[in-house]
Amino acid sequence: MSLPPLAALPAPLLPLAERATALLPAAWPAERTEALRRSCALSDFVHEQAMRDSQLLTELGASGDLERRFAAGELLGQLQALLADCADEDELGRRLRRFRNRQQVRIIWRDLNRQASLAETCGDLSDLADACIDGAYQWLYPRHCEQFGTPIGRRSGQPQHLVILGMGKLGAHELNLSSDIDLIFGYPEGGETEGVKRSLDNQEFFIRLGQRLIKALDAITVEGFVFRVDMRLRPYGSSGALVLSFNALEQYYQDQGRDWERYAMIKARVVGGDQAAGKQLLEMLRPFVYRRYLDFSAIEALRAMKQLIQQEVRRKGMSDNVKLGSGGIREVEFIAQAFQLIHGGRDLSLQQRPLLKVLDTLEGQGYLPAPIIAEMKEGYEFLRYTEHALQAIGDRQTQMLPDNDLDRARVACIMGFADWASFHERLMYWRGRIEWHFRQVIADPDEEEGGEAETCVGGEWLPLWEEALEPDMAERQLAEAGFREPAAALKRLIDLRGGNQVRTMQRLGRERLDAFVPRLLAQAVEHADPDLVLERVLPLVEAVARRSAYLVLLTENPGALQRLMTLCAASPWIAEQITRFPLLLDELLNEGRLFKPPLAPELAAELRERLTRIPEDDLEQQMEALRHFKLAHGLRVAASEIAGTLPLMKVSDYLTWLAEAILDQVLALAWRQTVAKYGNPRRADGSLCDPDFVIVGYGKVGGLELGHGSDLDLVFIHDGDSQAETDGAKPIDGAQFFARLGQRIIHLLTTQTTSGQLYEVDMRLRPSGAAGLLVSSLAAFQRYQENEAWTWEHQALVRARVLAGCSRVAEGFERVRAAILERSRDLPKLQAEVSEMRAKMRDNLGSRETAAGTGENAFDAATSFDLKQDAGGIVDIEFMVQYAALAWSGQHPTLHRYTDNIRILDGLRDVGLLPAADVELLQEAYKAYRSAAHRQALQKQPGKVGGDQFAEERRSVMRLWSELGLN
Repeated sequence: MSLPPLAALPAPLLPLAERATALLPAAWPAERTEALRRSCALSDFVHEQAMRDSQLLTELGASGDLERRFAAGELLGQLQALLADCADEDELGRRLRRFRNRQQVRIIWRDLNRQASLAETCGDLSDLADACIDGAYQWLYPRHCEQFGTPIGRRSGQPQHLVILGMGKLGAHELNLSSDIDLIFGYPEGGETEGVKRSLDNQEFFIRLGQRLIKALDAITVEGFVFRVDMRLRPYGSSGALVLSFNALEQYYQDQGRDWERYAMIKARVVGGDQAAGKQLLEMLRPFVYRRYLDFSAIEALRAMKQLIQQEVRRKGMSDNVKLGSGGIREVEFIAQAFQLIHGGRDLSLQQRPLLKVLDTLEGQGYLPAPIIAEMKEGYEFLRYTEHALQAIGDRQTQMLPDNDLDRARVACIMGFADWASFHERLMYWRGRIEWHFRQVIADPDEEEGGEAETCVGGEWLPLWEEALEPDMAERQLAEAGFREPAAALKRLIDLRGGNQVRTMQRLGRERLDAFVPRLLAQAVEHADPDLVLERVLPLVEAVARRSAYLVLLTENPGALQRLMTLCAASPWIAEQITRFPLLLDELLNEGRLFKPPLAPELAAELRERLTRIPEDDLEQQMEALRHFKLAHGLRVAASEIAGTLPLMKVSDYLTWLAEAILDQVLALAWRQTVAKYGNPRRADGSLCDPDFVIVGYGKVGGLELGHGSDLDLVFIHDGDSQAETDGAKPIDGAQFFARLGQRIIHLLTTQTTSGQLYEVDMRLRPSGAAGLLVSSLAAFQRYQENEAWTWEHQALVRARVLAGCSRVAEGFERVRAAILERSRDLPKLQAEVSEMRAKMRDNLGSRETAAGTGENAFDAATSFDLKQDAGGIVDIEFMVQYAALAWSGQHPTLHRYTDNIRILDGLRDVGLLPAADVELLQEAYKAYRSAAHRQALQKQPGKVGGDQFAEERRSVMRLWSELGLN
């Protein structure tokens, strides 16, 4: 929302505004005088501070601080200058409090007079807290060392500093007008102090220093306090040591860290002390906060926390609390942090602190729709402005709505409303909207809209799952529910329950499984084929039994479970993919995204963005990110194909675009790593390559016809100087550099990780095949194609195109390809060579029972037709297209413009080489074959159908084969 409008002061506040008259500095402009009247009417704190310090307003006015934004670091600089000649701790306390009160007046003034936005006010308050914490620490540390010695790390031998973590709103840079500051203290290493007669253990040194720091900030004196300090978020809470070493902190969170501590640690930020060491500490604790897998158990924890808060709110009569009450600030925070805890381990864009930025990311990454995010942001900002209004009155930490008319008039006025009733109506509207959104994300799926729990979903199946029924009764229940083979279904459930994975589960995991399986059965019986659902989903349940957070995901998201069952029933390939890689369950959460894969530019941009968030030296995470990206988008394409939202040609397009996006990033990654090791290779003119290298795709990837599980036929070409050495510390010649670059690319593509491999890679189409160099220079590639390549290699060139790399070398490759394809050829010889190669393929790869589709029994139902290799099938059409491109590209260069069969056939029709009817026949047959092959792949079946299928298409293709002079 925008800044609330300035409202005219209502009558009850006018006497309070008159208090400004006695405080008015000389020669103040009219607009500042009016701002002072407003500030005194709305804030007792501003009035009291101005009364206490007669020079305060004069100095603030003269400095211009009331009307300007402070630059980053400016507050700390001012405080350090103020403390430079501070003599003792009592004086430190006085100066800190006066500094804080002056800045607090400035910040409240700017907030009440609409001179600062919510973000600026929160940022100013957070900067003020940072400055006071670090300024006090930097003053105390050397004096503490004089008294007790300098703490030295036992391992490093280096002086040690305290690391001060700010938690909650301070950590997120969202501090409110009168907030506590939640801190955690740590230090890098154990050891002892040096430089004094009686040394102290480092922990004891920092505990005493921490106590002095807290006193400097928290103690209430005649000047008030600086910030109230809350240390209860530290390990073991109030009963734990005030300060722990990094090792002790890591050990605690690893062994004993609780869910609410993960929630708190999301916003942790170094606010004072040793910044560099603090960064290391946060990196150490990151795995505790953000799990590498989808962690829907976070919702359980947040729900439990919310229930405890609600109990406390009811017990203390705090329903009017705009932070903790229903529809309050905390519920928006819970929504954002639920997504962070669930997805943040894999989606690094969610690993940030400020709530509004997290909400923007949830929208940008597709977790929540834009209208929902817009509404939550506007409601949250309204509540935060309200919170500031409540606290500006008396500089008190309160989120409770006032119960007296004067303060109600103040709050309504601050918020831009004419009266309390209109303000309260708007407040309750926003609280209602936030509560509704909160329920959609956090509420228990077994709860009704009104909040009352109904019978647990699937409860009727619990006795069967817990083996409380006799086998015949269990089978009867399964049969009555629609299972065709109840005995087999029951055996599957018994085998799961008695399997080693389940028997060795921990208690929490077992509870989650017991909650999930009845849900699964309840939804399975709604499906058309519950037997098939159970057969294909139970292996997944067994696979994730020890990682029960996945079970929570499906329990919390009934829609995702329904989509899982539908996809698994439709395709055993999908069922196997999800079972092998359960992280794919994440893709089932967003129905709109699942059935609408992005276009090529969006694919490339999404992958590029994902990889930029990973440190350049973290190869393991980069490889995992690439593999997860491929798996996730492959599933989305398959799901869209099954749902009918993507036709065959688009399926191949998407799978090809996916491969291109991945190859582009793999090349960039391999180039960076190889250059870092050996330096840059050189061109013939001595300039540096950048990268003067291309990846050429042949076959299906070259022809934009990839299927599920297709491998990649690749050729690598460079245009550097093979003899010139690289410019690195370990120079090698260009030929070696590009060979190692090629090896690196293959390694990145084919290495098996926990998420599988990216692609199988076939390099046999390179010059001289397996006996040739892994990477050819462009000149060598041209010589080979001109002088040594076989006709079948020129056929392969018809479907070759550059997938990734340097545009200049790509243009060179296209020139070579065009020159080869446009050659004048002896047509009878070409027909003979193409026919001979096709005959060899049929002999080796075709169906033996039907002589590769040429025997008398080729069209019998009892035989099979190999969609790809048998006569009249896919390869026949591909060979005809390749023959035509080689035969006639010299007269019609447009024939080699495209690499896919459909558009080459269009070209043959357009130049009059094939009749339109024949072209349409070949195209429709080709698409029909490929569609059937895709269906077979999704069913994990070989690419064969009954011999009586596609009879008309096969005969037509065989006829056209003969008419082209091929045999």
